[in-house]
Amino acid sequence: MSFASPTPTTGTAGGRRRRRGPRTWLAALPLIVFTGLCFGVPLGALLYGAVTRTAPGTGASSLTGEHLRRSLQGPYLGSLIGSVQLSALTALIGSVLGVLIAQAIVTSRSRALRNAVLTASGVLANFGGVPLAFAFIATVGISGVVTQLADLSSLGWNLYSFGGLALVYLYFLIPLMVLVILPALDGLRPQWREAAQNAGANGWQFWRHVGLPVLAPSLLGGFVLLFGSAFAAHATAAALVGGSVPLVTLKIADALSGNVLVGQENVALALGLDMILIAGLVMAVYLPLQRRSARWLR
Repeated sequence: MSFASPTPTTGTAGGRRRRRGPRTWLAALPLIVFTGLCFGVPLGALLYGAVTRTAPGTGASSLTGEHLRRSLQGPYLGSLIGSVQLSALTALIGSVLGVLIAQAIVTSRSRALRNAVLTASGVLANFGGVPLAFAFIATVGISGVVTQLADLSSLGWNLYSFGGLALVYLYFLIPLMVLVILPALDGLRPQWREAAQNAGANGWQFWRHVGLPVLAPSLLGGFVLLFGSAFAAHATAAALVGGSVPLVTLKIADALSGNVLVGQENVALALGLDMILIAGLVMAVYLPLQRRSARWLR
């Protein structure tokens, strides 16, 4: 009697990788093509327009760094700084308040309260643009209902300012943070708190040495998401403050509509490239921390 030599089965990890690798790539091919068309082509066009200049007479294109240089000077630089300041401030405040609300939901253990807050957060996080600006104008604008009843004008309140725009942004950023951080707070295991208490740690020591280090990537990820949402917002700011608050999205809209000097049409593309670089720098800080602590919340 003879026995056939054992052959590698498909149940091994190596066999699964060898057999499923091509199929995985084929299954992901439509997504890769879609991503390349929807993101790669616009990004390539943006990069090409930001570093080229077209001669008015001949229509010939040539490489130039003039658009990038102009995007980092004068009012364009001021708009970039203004957008970063507004986005960082609203993302920080929204992250803190969102975490406090989410923690209150987790500790309450009320299913009805949890469902109500999550439903409201899902709606408010997607409520923006012109309707949101109109709602605030009708409520706390110069002639708004609350402004007239509480006489906010005498207190120096001005909706059409940096502070007013920040308040409007918080209306949709705080609910967004609640949705983002709530699963991470649910991932904190009760055994960790019990072990800390058995070791003699109080609540503050638990959050300092266990809770916050574990939640740090999720907190930073939520901050990055809020920063990006505020940094890219345009319709709300355009309807509310116009050009009174310098923002890079408003400058890009002006440049694309032709409200620029002759020869500076592609400055809008350079500003868009600047936004991508800023967002990339923020993501570069977040991704290593996310990989570092992902194993704790599994």
